Amino acid sequence: MNLKLQYNCLNIDWNYVSEILKKVGMAYFEGEVHKKAFENSYVVVFAFDDDKLIGFGRAISDGAYQAAIYDIAVLPEYQGKKIGATIIDSIVKCIPQCNFILYASPGKEFFYEKLNFKKMKTGMALFHNTEKMQIKGFIE
Repeated sequence: MNLKLQYNCLNIDWNYVSEILKKVGMAYFEGEVHKKAFENSYVVVFAFDDDKLIGFGRAISDGAYQAAIYDIAVLPEYQGKKIGATIIDSIVKCIPQCNFILYASPGKEFFYEKLNFKKMKTGMALFHNTEKMQIKGFIE
């Protein structure tokens, strides 16, 4: 594997971003919606094996002291090779002065715990589809 990281949105196939999110069981939208989300983010990281997009992540931030990490995804056949950890580490290194929050897909909490993330006791969320997010295990 020849891992390359990209820190901008140039030449990204946004429909393939949607496909990757679908493959890993995460929420996904039409490619243009992801394009807007990534382009409006403070930090973006795309991981490639040579020229093949294999994973990505992003953070929204004020750039001063708070950031939220979203859309961390790695193709199933590349999972377990530290690519997700590399994406997270790259995001954190871009804005190391910030506190970071994220919500993990249910069952993936251990991955983030290995990267020193801690479960929050006071995390709150307001979702458009509360019932769906409760069924999926994101909220009580």
